[in-house]
Amino acid sequence: MKDYYDKKKRLLESLTAKNLLQDKRLYQAFMEVPLEEFIPRKYIDTVKLYKDIPNLFYYQDPQNYRTISAPHMITIMLQGLALKKDDDLLILGAKSGYISALAHKLAPKGEIIILEANSEIATITRENLEKLDLDKNVSVIVKNPLEGMPDLSPWQKILVTGAIRQNRIHPLLKQLDPNEGVLYAPIGEELVQTYTQILRVDGNFYGKRQLKVRFTPLMTRVELDNIQLAADVEESGKPIEIKHNPEKVDEALEDIKVKYASNIIDEIDMEEQPKTKELELKLREEAIQFLRELLDHARCFKTEDEISTCFDLIEYMDGEIESLKTFKKDLGLKVKKIKSIVNNIRSYNILRKDLDKSDNMEKKHEIINKQMNEINTLEELIHSEIERLQ
Repeated sequence: MKDYYDKKKRLLESLTAKNLLQDKRLYQAFMEVPLEEFIPRKYIDTVKLYKDIPNLFYYQDPQNYRTISAPHMITIMLQGLALKKDDDLLILGAKSGYISALAHKLAPKGEIIILEANSEIATITRENLEKLDLDKNVSVIVKNPLEGMPDLSPWQKILVTGAIRQNRIHPLLKQLDPNEGVLYAPIGEELVQTYTQILRVDGNFYGKRQLKVRFTPLMTRVELDNIQLAADVEESGKPIEIKHNPEKVDEALEDIKVKYASNIIDEIDMEEQPKTKELELKLREEAIQFLRELLDHARCFKTEDEISTCFDLIEYMDGEIESLKTFKKDLGLKVKKIKSIVNNIRSYNILRKDLDKSDNMEKKHEIINKQMNEINTLEELIHSEIERLQ
């Protein structure tokens, strides 16, 4: 594989000289994360790679293509988020996974979830992350990004990677952590947007307009025929939309007043208070106990045939996840990823209930197998978390 070390160094030195790249952690992240691994080989231009320009990674036709943002823009995005090491980050728009890989270097103890409407781009992104063994830290979900992930909120940081109208950010703002959560987005109409940084403190929102940019609109039309779960729902005879709910977005478009200031973001305290070894050991022991209880219920689920009992087990798991949330910040638990998997298990259980009186045994077995795969994934994740804490 070609070594791009010197080209990277020249690019980063240029960004530093222009006073754009100021975060030493981000400088190191750029050096460690290989951009070329996020671009299909047929689109790699070795001359232009690591130049300060966007990089094409997806192309269907002149109206349907996607690029990874230019390095200076990625720098502005990630520095604008003011990521702490244990922040949870929601990214709207996959950008091939490159931005999320860099963000993971800045927030290694946090969880990152990408919402991407295009299932093909989502698949490309997952494969890219798997190549670099980052799929355990970054999850990709096919969904209308405008909905956000309210069931997994609060989010310490939300990054919007495509143009979005002002009123469309309102449901996202509600999902921000009230304790200095930050949303960063190119807000505006089709031609020109303003990259805006919005900070939430309790019930107040403070904004800082930064620079004029030109982004393609955030892709929001979910291709339902390419979403496995959605296809399952349609075939069951009761079209329950699991991941695509535009009505929910419209209902949430309430007026949120944003106060614009110039330096509010600079007041975020990036320092953390150290914890004693005794306290951390106690927290680990308590968290492991809840994880083991969650694991027990997951195992029970695999041998349970009664759908109503399966719903009860899911409720128990929800309760254990709520308990685990209290340890998330201190121990870096992957609570959001666990919750997302349990939500998938619940969705399949709904499908099983709908199919309960059906004679379509093949479909029933297919749904059960998919649900068991989710249970297996959950067990693996729990085992991994327990092993890490021990």
